[in-house]
Amino acid sequence: MLLRIILIFLFALPYFLLIGQSHSLNLQQCIDIAIQNNLNIKMSEINVKLAQNNALQSQAQSLPSLNAGANHLYQYGRTIDRYTNTFANTQVLSQNFFLSAQWTIWSGLSQHNTVLSNKMHALSSQELLNQQKNDLILNVATAYINVLLSQDILQVNQAQYEITKQQYNRTKILVEQGSVAPSNLKDIEAQLANDELNVINAKNNYELNLLALKQILNLPSDKDIEIVRPEVNINTDILNQYTADDIFKMAVNTQPSIKSKEYQLKANEYLLKANRGRRSPTLSISASLATGYSGLAQRIIGYQTRTDTLGNIPGFGPLVYSQQVPILEKTPFLQQYKDNFNQTLGFSLTIPLFNGLSTHTAIKNAQLNVLSAKYDMELNHQNLYKTIVQAYQNAKAALHKYEASIKSFNAAQTSYEVNESKYQQGAISFFEYATAKNRKVSAELNLMQAKYDLFFKLKILEFYAGKSINF
Repeated sequence: MLLRIILIFLFALPYFLLIGQSHSLNLQQCIDIAIQNNLNIKMSEINVKLAQNNALQSQAQSLPSLNAGANHLYQYGRTIDRYTNTFANTQVLSQNFFLSAQWTIWSGLSQHNTVLSNKMHALSSQELLNQQKNDLILNVATAYINVLLSQDILQVNQAQYEITKQQYNRTKILVEQGSVAPSNLKDIEAQLANDELNVINAKNNYELNLLALKQILNLPSDKDIEIVRPEVNINTDILNQYTADDIFKMAVNTQPSIKSKEYQLKANEYLLKANRGRRSPTLSISASLATGYSGLAQRIIGYQTRTDTLGNIPGFGPLVYSQQVPILEKTPFLQQYKDNFNQTLGFSLTIPLFNGLSTHTAIKNAQLNVLSAKYDMELNHQNLYKTIVQAYQNAKAALHKYEASIKSFNAAQTSYEVNESKYQQGAISFFEYATAKNRKVSAELNLMQAKYDLFFKLKILEFYAGKSINF
């Protein structure tokens, strides 16, 4: 028993260790978790399955229908047996077995176009699901970038806090030795407090961004996760090789929202054809096989001679009358099954003349739905074009900002290094040194934000061009 407990513990130990550790997730893993846990995605997946079921159902309805059945009846009182055509005043048992089929041969292609319309609806719902996933991917990528940026900002502020803290410790020693005035220490204390506040704010911002990512992934807020830090490399090929119009042309062929609207338009066009087909005559064929059993059915199995005396005739003697009387028994089930077997074959032609304008109204409404779907598709194209043009201009502006931020940071870095050297030599005050240091930190943070901003905006353009978001 003890050995068994030890073995169970050893097998379970890695699992408990895994629970206690934080999980490192890259962007693709975050996307997979978000899609798996998102309830809107799950509901859309159900809608896709329902649309596919409807498409399959409409396709099956164009096939012949085949049905089988049986009846088991007890009849009481005076009735006519359907198989013997005789009156009965007693309880009669009858059974009926049948197999029937019906098939619409022609209906003005109404059924065919209905099948195509439902197929287009299913494809449209699938593309809507894909668009939902794309939107969710963008949200996950945005939250992921925000976490990365806030991490970097936190690290920069922590590094600056440590530098100021080291400066404070050195100055404190110098003050105790009487080498510098105590006022210098107060200035550094103020800067240290400001740097500590920046660290606290940066940490709070990081935790909020991490919480936002967890919420998008639908993970518990107390779950420890870490994100994998990718290499943030700036690649401006998409701006150099393509215009906004080029990207729009590629997006039209790849974006699910566009495909969904196109399928929806086709679905409405097929539905219009289906409603127009209702004006056509409908020709259908039907056939059936049937047999039955009756408790009154009897058959002759032989004859017997019956003699009756009608009376005496004077001079002749008794008058005797004899006849052959059939011997009857209930007809067996199998015999009745064979004797009552029947087949039917029929054709039915229905010509629509007037049906309360239902067909006319359905056609008019279908025409309006087609027109509405066209406008909806054109509006979707317009919105996508505007979005891509705006994203293209945003990326160009982000590139200019990034280039300017590099220059600003380089200048601030040079100024900081010069002022740090002067401060160490006692040529400038701590206030002047702190000003240069803060200017350098501000330029570094601006550069960092500009880099991530440009990186993500370029990824957005690549996404519209048909590439998956991955870094």
